[in-house]
Amino acid sequence: MFSNIWHTFFFDPVYNALVFFIDVIPGGDVGLAIIATVLVVKTILLPISIKAAKTQKAMREIEPQLKEIKEKYKEDKQEQAQVMMKLYRDAGMNPLASIVLIFLQIPFIIALYFSVYSGGGVALPEINIDILYSLIEAPVAITMNFLGMINITERSVLLALGAGITQYIHVNLTMPKLEPKKEGAEPDLKEDFMRNMQTQMKYVMPVLIAVIAYTISAAIALYFLVSNLVTIAQEYFVKKHR
Repeated sequence: MFSNIWHTFFFDPVYNALVFFIDVIPGGDVGLAIIATVLVVKTILLPISIKAAKTQKAMREIEPQLKEIKEKYKEDKQEQAQVMMKLYRDAGMNPLASIVLIFLQIPFIIALYFSVYSGGGVALPEINIDILYSLIEAPVAITMNFLGMINITERSVLLALGAGITQYIHVNLTMPKLEPKKEGAEPDLKEDFMRNMQTQMKYVMPVLIAVIAYTISAAIALYFLVSNLVTIAQEYFVKKHR
């Protein structure tokens, strides 16, 4: 059952999309085909992505109200949770949207990796015609060098750095700003925890993404880079039109 779900909804669609773009792009540039495939995936996930972006923007806007609720109902956690959920509903936001988006992207990343390296047991530039849809033709020309410069099957420092830098920009756009820590104020464990989490998300996460992107392959680095650029564009769109 799991195998059927994996092939029906993730691997086969991604593999066929990749092969389709390799076929229609002049020269069969696999790197350009990956970019096109990522754009298709991001388009499919666009409603959830926009919802997540709006949720993050709304979260920043209602942060002062959340602090008031936490202070007012600090002795009654159940009441606090109910009031906070009402605030979320009134703001038209779903706190789980961002988490859902992250988990939905993971299977597509894995599918893209296996599409490039072992599509049904056959790695590019070989094509596994057994899993191609009837409308998809096997490409005649396949180029593994992205723009004639980067071998998409090998590691790329340039693409990995691009993935890390764009992740840093993305985090800075979405991360709510915490108020400066007041001198002489009593220690606040929750606030200190939030500051530590924000620091890790802001600095550690981009480094982690860059390391993962470099360690696995240029193909995955390219996925992160393009995905981050699309997400950054969505953030600016939501900020401008919400």
